[in-house]
Amino acid sequence: MDRRAFLAAAAASLSVRPAWAADASPPAPGDAALYASTLEALLTRSPETATSLGLDSGAHAGLKHRLDDRSAANRLGLYQPLVDAAGALAKAKPSGPRDAIFHNTFLWLAQNIQPFASFPYGAISVDSYPVPYVVSQVEGAYQELPDFLDSQHVIETRDDAEAYLDRLAAFGPAMDQQTDKARADAAAGAAPPRFLLDRAIAQLQDFQKGQHGPQASLVTSLVRRAAARGLAGDWAGRAQALVDGEIAAATARQLALLQSLQTTARAAAGVDALPGGAVYYAACLKFHTTTAHTPDEVHRMGLDEVESVSGRMRYILNAQGLEGLSVGQALAKLSTAPAQLFPDTDAGREAILDDVRARLKDMAGRLPKVFDRLPRTPLEVRRVPPAIELGAPGAYEQSGSVDGSRPAALYFNLHQVGDWPRWTIPTTAYHEGDPGHHFQGALANEASDIPTLFKALQLNAYVEGWALYAEQLADELGVYDADPLGRLGMLQGSLFRAARLVVDTGLHALGWSRDKAIAYLVETAGSTPNDARREVERYCAWPGQACAYKIGQLSFDRLRGDAREQLGTRFDIKGFHDAVLGYGALPLAVMDQAVSDWAQTR
Repeated sequence: MDRRAFLAAAAASLSVRPAWAADASPPAPGDAALYASTLEALLTRSPETATSLGLDSGAHAGLKHRLDDRSAANRLGLYQPLVDAAGALAKAKPSGPRDAIFHNTFLWLAQNIQPFASFPYGAISVDSYPVPYVVSQVEGAYQELPDFLDSQHVIETRDDAEAYLDRLAAFGPAMDQQTDKARADAAAGAAPPRFLLDRAIAQLQDFQKGQHGPQASLVTSLVRRAAARGLAGDWAGRAQALVDGEIAAATARQLALLQSLQTTARAAAGVDALPGGAVYYAACLKFHTTTAHTPDEVHRMGLDEVESVSGRMRYILNAQGLEGLSVGQALAKLSTAPAQLFPDTDAGREAILDDVRARLKDMAGRLPKVFDRLPRTPLEVRRVPPAIELGAPGAYEQSGSVDGSRPAALYFNLHQVGDWPRWTIPTTAYHEGDPGHHFQGALANEASDIPTLFKALQLNAYVEGWALYAEQLADELGVYDADPLGRLGMLQGSLFRAARLVVDTGLHALGWSRDKAIAYLVETAGSTPNDARREVERYCAWPGQACAYKIGQLSFDRLRGDAREQLGTRFDIKGFHDAVLGYGALPLAVMDQAVSDWAQTR
């Protein structure tokens, strides 16, 4: 997920049922009233979340006209209402085991986001991540809002089109809020490192050139969709005036700030170079992994996993005639083999997307073997918009709306076709699509007993851990029985996530340089230099996030193995999957309790 918006998270029973919460469960005891009031506060604080969830209509239609507050005063973002309600929730008594799971999840989130309010820099991003830099190559309104307005702001009526214009009018002020925050953070000693500034400046300059005149995507998105609905009006002229006016001026102001910071920017990559950086990173690591593992423990875990997975890959590589090379060297050679590469053309890019579609269609026929419940939300496969390719992840899934009006989407970054050799594509499709992110997120969104509040939040170790577990589940479902290179891709994905543990902790706790981290991914995981560079720079902007994947996967593996050993012949894989998917996303310790509760009923 990396650019996935507002995945489904922890579950709860809901007793207060607002008119707009069509998917809310029937009245229930316990903490439900507090969950409902917290959701109301969250949507008011984060109108973009309301739109992402499809909850910006009816009584909440006014939210569609607004953007999130990106000022320093809103540094905890959509999590602030959870922090505000935590005291009252702690005094409440859960009504039973299921309610206790929800109760503990809420408290865990509130307690572990609170520390970020004490740092004199950073914020909680629109991706619900703690970030040290509010403007970077992966953060900032310039990066987030064009795609949000185009793909999530639905235009069906004249009011929807007017709301789009209101949000365009708020775009420039949102950029200025982040410019002011970035300036204050730099004064507090927390400017981004030079290489992140260079990347962000290049992307802002591209944004400046592209978002100008009648062909700006911020203009054409409104014009195209208003025309499709027969909505007459001077949409082009009004939108262009905003784009060429305040948005252009705010972009120039933000560029000027970043360029001024270049002259004194540091080379050190990690947040340990910031004031209180070691404490900040520990808080990020805890938040993303939902564990108490120290950076040293995570680093060692990564090294052990790299060694284990590399050994499994060695057998396949030798069978492909690649003996005598290190795993990284062999993967690099395989990645550049002409037979593995798609043409670097528009047709080649479309062939990649068609390959993904075919694999997901095949997977759909296998899923009933291990799942009782299947999602109804459709999944579309798309290319990452070229305007944001340089800073975007390699692939990501964007959840559909809670009300089912907007499908989910799986995006592939096709800026460099060579980043996608054929053998790497299947496992990415299963990670981001089914049975990975789309599968888990859609089931949570569709569930009538998971309140909307928790569908607006993220718990990375669960969400990303599930998606990595889903990669190996695809192998167990037989997709690679006649495809050893596909299985190699699955193992390489696991190796890559293990290497991330090493690299992220190396960067932020052990003094690694950007170049050392890039070289490690190239040599150990077989990443291309371009992909490794992009990944390492992302880790620098999102400390701790990359560690969630492997730690989460290991927890799913452990829980399944423990349940199988405990239950013996009573173990049922479909029942296990119902147990871990039945609440939405959970902190890992809370998920342990959910599986224990399930096992006791078998």
